[in-house]
Amino acid sequence: MGQLFTQLKKDETNVFSQTFKLKFSDCVGVDWITLGRWLNIEDNYLDIINQDNSRSDEKAYSMLTKWVQMNDNPTVDELKIALKKMNRMDLIRKVDEFTKTSSLPEIFFGFSANKDSLNTPDIASRVHVNKDISESYTALKNYYQKYYGKINELQPLLKTPANVDLIQKFVDLCIVDAHNAQMDVVCSVERKKFLEKQMSYTPIPYSEIFMNEKSVILISGIAGIGKTWLLRKCLLDWSNNLIWNNVELVFYLECRRLNQYQNVSNINELLNVFYKDILNDFDISKHTTLFIIDGLDEFKYLNELLNPNLSCTFPIVNALAEIQSYKHVVAGRVYAIDKYQNIYTEHIDKLTIQIMGFNQDGVENYVENHVIEEKKEVVKATFKESLIAKVMATVPFYLSSMCKIISDSSKIYTTSFLTMTELYANIFLYFLQKHIIKNNGLVYEMMANENNKKYVLTICRIAFELFIENKFIFSKEEFLLFINNFNEVDESLFGFIERVETHLGYFYQFAHLTVMEFCASVYAYNCLSFEEIIANKKLKSCLSMICGLSNKNQNILLKFLVNLNPSKKSKEESSLLVSILDRLSKSITDFDDFNFFYECFYESQSSFTDEIKSIVDELNKPWFGGWTISINDGKTSYATSCENYFVNYYIKSGRKLNWLRVNKNILSDEEKNLLIRCSTNVRYVNFYRPINIEGWKPKDKIEWLRIWISDYLITKKDFKENFLPWFNLCEELNLELHDDIDFFKDICEWIRCSNIKKFVIEYRGKDFRNLDELTL
Repeated sequence: MGQLFTQLKKDETNVFSQTFKLKFSDCVGVDWITLGRWLNIEDNYLDIINQDNSRSDEKAYSMLTKWVQMNDNPTVDELKIALKKMNRMDLIRKVDEFTKTSSLPEIFFGFSANKDSLNTPDIASRVHVNKDISESYTALKNYYQKYYGKINELQPLLKTPANVDLIQKFVDLCIVDAHNAQMDVVCSVERKKFLEKQMSYTPIPYSEIFMNEKSVILISGIAGIGKTWLLRKCLLDWSNNLIWNNVELVFYLECRRLNQYQNVSNINELLNVFYKDILNDFDISKHTTLFIIDGLDEFKYLNELLNPNLSCTFPIVNALAEIQSYKHVVAGRVYAIDKYQNIYTEHIDKLTIQIMGFNQDGVENYVENHVIEEKKEVVKATFKESLIAKVMATVPFYLSSMCKIISDSSKIYTTSFLTMTELYANIFLYFLQKHIIKNNGLVYEMMANENNKKYVLTICRIAFELFIENKFIFSKEEFLLFINNFNEVDESLFGFIERVETHLGYFYQFAHLTVMEFCASVYAYNCLSFEEIIANKKLKSCLSMICGLSNKNQNILLKFLVNLNPSKKSKEESSLLVSILDRLSKSITDFDDFNFFYECFYESQSSFTDEIKSIVDELNKPWFGGWTISINDGKTSYATSCENYFVNYYIKSGRKLNWLRVNKNILSDEEKNLLIRCSTNVRYVNFYRPINIEGWKPKDKIEWLRIWISDYLITKKDFKENFLPWFNLCEELNLELHDDIDFFKDICEWIRCSNIKKFVIEYRGKDFRNLDELTL
């Protein structure tokens, strides 16, 4: 024992003590190999370490030990410089914390003299402080207030945290009932589905969820949507006695950290790992306890947790399963929560919610608290001018990206995010410039470099190959199909592609799947012919962005992503848009096909050229009868923007729409503009609900008016304001009325005084077709 004490004391004179290395290794995680390279450790040593150890914390410990051995006098500053190059400011703060708080008594009394114990970081936590429940209760709240008041917000794509004060700058999230939500097994939400979901759900107030104490709350959401923000907010509110007032103890556990303690077999042991300075030797089962589990999808042994009958050799699974005996909140990506909720019985007191991003107040608060003063008005103007920017700002990933792009730009056009394609291109090039090439110069200079062009095309080729194979997770062997030097994955491709460690080894994935889809579109535009693009049905979702890349506006960044392949002829490039639109027009069979054509035309930001005029004139479907615009509750604001853009050119060219169908009574400004524009040159108009645009009346002739409002009991005054102005503009009328209206004679008189030449009125089970019948 005396020899051990002497050795520990000697070790403690060096800042890189046993305790420091153990604590720091626990924090580095899977980034140990990147840190090793920045510390100039050769790859052959790192490979040996990787083969000799199974856990990431053990690998980090061995790497750090090797570095200390290689240097006569290693310093903390050298370690910090390496961490700064990795953009791991969070680990720099950990270094400061560990070098200030490390002390001999904790080392001596925290470990046994056993060799295995000295190499096992979780045993070091077996320290108990004698406190009663009230002291633990208070200490736990003080702990959360001190250490969780700020959160490391992950920046777009790159995992570089920035300190955010949650108490002062918490951004309101849009929370919805996820009981009937469509679960997404690939961790992504298609653009169309996401926009539709925004309109489909009624948000649930934060207070309503957490003031009512449910036994189980399951929280789902796509990556980066704000789940951790919400959980940390809950911790702070409980600490300040705002929620869960009947809960004595709340424990927050992150699955990515649980992975490192696979040999912990029960709750008490688990809590002694993470809350060793707070807990007393008391049985938590005798107290009202709530567990918060963050990042369920990151738990290595999720499959074993979901299937208790499987043979499992990892005790940590039992510890996490034991938590189900207590009140608990579990958060994770949509697919993981969808599977996890199946383990509960139907009668359990459970609430399942889904986070859909920031609500409008949340967006405004984010801009106010995270954008520099001189750029706030530019950001607000951008969201006002660009409907795309406004809609996508509800997603933290896009909001943070746009705010950073605008803040870092000396000049920004408020229409820089006019289309989805422009939004993705701005994010892609900004990230490439700032975090990959790390060049603060001009974008055109960066993209004039042939090596940079080659790099972009490589990224896009990887995305394309994986996208068409429907692969969102891929292995090292699959990477070798694209890159000769595998080490480039960790360095050159880091950011766009991230590495994830599991108990089966490493796998790789694009940091954000919408960026992957954009990259696939860029590759298809640059390297495939029209025939190849159309023939591959898996590229259909990319067609609108492929059309978007044909945008010839010189004030946007897209031009730097469309000349990556010199072998593709410019003539073929210029005809690609026309060829795609022509094919789409020939395949229209329903309203969705119309909408997709409008979307592709909008993304291209093209005008009505002679070729496009020829395409739209060819449409002559017997049932649809030509170009149709539909305004209804299911239509997203993005789709409405696309239709407005098409109609503007269509009607300006002197062409007449066939159909305008309106099945909505309260219209947005965008929808009002669309209705007004369509009314100036349309043949047939359908109304399925009462509609009135205050201060505006139609004035252009139409051939046929159909008003089917048999489900709506409307007053004479409202009918007169809503529909009478249209009576005077049509030659033929088809009218279905509610049986209980009491002004049928007035309607008959209005028709008699109008220019209507032919009509059918359905009222109280009878059809009226001529003026004589109306008189009866």
